[in-house]
Amino acid sequence: MSGMDLVVIEPLKPPHCAECRQGPLSLHVLESSAPVCLDCADLAHLVYLPRGNAALTRRAREASSLCAVVIRFNRRRGRHERQGLLVEEAALARAEASCLADADARTRRRERDALRRAAEDERFAEALLGEILRLFPRCPPERAREIAAHTSVRGSGRVGRTAAARSLEGGAVTAAVRASVRHLDTEYDALLMAGVSRRAARSLVAAAIDAVLASWRA
Repeated sequence: MSGMDLVVIEPLKPPHCAECRQGPLSLHVLESSAPVCLDCADLAHLVYLPRGNAALTRRAREASSLCAVVIRFNRRRGRHERQGLLVEEAALARAEASCLADADARTRRRERDALRRAAEDERFAEALLGEILRLFPRCPPERAREIAAHTSVRGSGRVGRTAAARSLEGGAVTAAVRASVRHLDTEYDALLMAGVSRRAARSLVAAAIDAVLASWRA
């Protein structure tokens, strides 16, 4: 709160208004250390906006010619804490409309970004497919396409999404193909399920993987 803020108190023990005796008051202001209701303080026409939405709060405050900060004392922390704002109803309506427009814009931007990423991923998968078939010309085309699609999924963390693979560096592409062969053409997964350590399982299936890759290179 700044020194220019109007302050409204949400009391722990609701008092009565020092002027009109209305009460108990859920909200009041202090004038000369005495509680005054919002009607007497000429703030009753304002509407309450709870804290929690920073953008809505900022816009409502900017749009409202009169506003007040609502505070409540936190006994555990020993301090007053902001609970929300009192703002003009029309200002809140304008702020809500502006935030909704921004939300729609963000949704449309996310949709455009998703389409762009999908197109990029498709181009990358096609390029990866071409490199797989260049390095392994005897690899069945459908299998090569499955490897390219599987390893190029965005955010998967697979070898096909590494920087080296994105640049179609041969070692990374070969590693992606090798990973596919390890899981689909050997007993590697069964060995892991049987309790064999990853290092030992890889060693046991290495020769089988090399044989498949050699046949695809021929």
